[in-house]
Amino acid sequence: MNFWKPVLGMRRWPLSAKLLILSSLVTILGFSAICGSVMLDMRHGEQALAKQTSENLATSIDSDIGRTIEQYDLSLRAVVSGINTPEIGQLSRELRQLILFDKAASSAQFGAIQVFDANGDLTIDAASLDPARQNRANEDFFKVHKLDGERGLFISVPRLHQNAYSIVLSRRITDAEGNFAGVVAGSIRFSYFLDLFDRLRLNPGETITVVRRDGVVIMRTPFDLNVIGRDLSKTQGVMRVLARANGSYSGVGAVDKILRLFVWRDSGRPLIVIVGRPWDGIYTLWQKQAWRIGAIMLALIAFISVGTVFLAREISRRASAEGRLEQLATTDALTGLRNRRKFDAAIELEWRRAIRMSRPIALLLVDADYFKIFNDSFGHQAGDQALIAIASCISTAAKRSGDCAARYGGEEFAVLLPGASESDAREVAENIRQRVERVPADPAQLSVSIGIASMRPLVTMEWTELVQAADKALYVAKAAGRNQCAVAETTHRLQAA
Repeated sequence: MNFWKPVLGMRRWPLSAKLLILSSLVTILGFSAICGSVMLDMRHGEQALAKQTSENLATSIDSDIGRTIEQYDLSLRAVVSGINTPEIGQLSRELRQLILFDKAASSAQFGAIQVFDANGDLTIDAASLDPARQNRANEDFFKVHKLDGERGLFISVPRLHQNAYSIVLSRRITDAEGNFAGVVAGSIRFSYFLDLFDRLRLNPGETITVVRRDGVVIMRTPFDLNVIGRDLSKTQGVMRVLARANGSYSGVGAVDKILRLFVWRDSGRPLIVIVGRPWDGIYTLWQKQAWRIGAIMLALIAFISVGTVFLAREISRRASAEGRLEQLATTDALTGLRNRRKFDAAIELEWRRAIRMSRPIALLLVDADYFKIFNDSFGHQAGDQALIAIASCISTAAKRSGDCAARYGGEEFAVLLPGASESDAREVAENIRQRVERVPADPAQLSVSIGIASMRPLVTMEWTELVQAADKALYVAKAAGRNQCAVAETTHRLQAA
């Protein structure tokens, strides 16, 4: 019951207070919608910025790695072309070395180019005129080219090559008849990738993965040796990467199961670069701004709510006070009925309504019989009690919502009955008379005389005519012996009832 008390009290608030609450609620909802829209736009902006940044980073790394591999591949192509020249075998080793490796790319990150014959034996080494005996027939790069005549550049998984952890780049040598004649192989040391990625400033959780076109991991940062060489071609994310040239997706990492935004750029080169950024890191700044804006909005909502409730209660209190003042100004202090001022306003309003709606209106004038003698005989206090008793009888009889019972003056009362016909008014009047008659005779018997008037007003008429007719009927009732009702007829001929 206590829970519903504030709600029931709110229902009694005036319209102005309810409108104030409604306007405040609409304002709060409007500002909340605007702030929510702005925060969503900021979130989308952070996502778009992260995607664009990742695209730029992937493009930059892809270009760097691609240029390096292309540069080294040109050296391999030059060696293959030189080996297939018939005159090359007639030259001295020094001259042959100079011609074959004249255009070879040189860098601290590049391993020496080597030439292996069809049996896998090392025949030429760019690092030495007298190469040591080696056989690479069991190496993956050798087997691939021996079995696949259409294979171009082959990049191996990172492995130990020439005493350094490297990726091997190789090309097939084909003789004049199109038969397998050997392999030209070189290497890019793994330190190249480490130096490249060390120059980048990555946030916690961000990853860069370089994969071959078959889904094998060539390099990943943060560096994890257990991931290098791992085949991820069957994972959902890498399958998307291999299926499309460029794109992005949101998914869980295959290595650490962290939800990230993955962006890749495939320029057609042998390796593909995938940049991953965790969503938590992407939305870090947005979350701080969202918390700050949300806190400000909650503070404003609390301020507006408290202020609105306070103002609404003040408006309600003022309206209640004004209502009480109006009630005091329009209520008779002794009997509790409406006073003469309220009655005049009510009859004016109902008279005009009766004209508009062409319906009857009735008036009863009730006067206490021999009240002056009663008052002089038993005192003013007893007289007041008698008036209170008569007023109670009138209030009980005139109980319709539109009825207006008022103290007309002294010991006289008026009862306005909108929409009541003559017979309806006579019934109410007789009810009042009988109720007064049944009031206990203490200190003496009470009775009233009642004048009744009912008419259907015209535009040319004034409500004072209704009062005059009821007043004349009251005099008829008094003249006929009191304690009775008299009706004023439309012909102005009065008849005692």
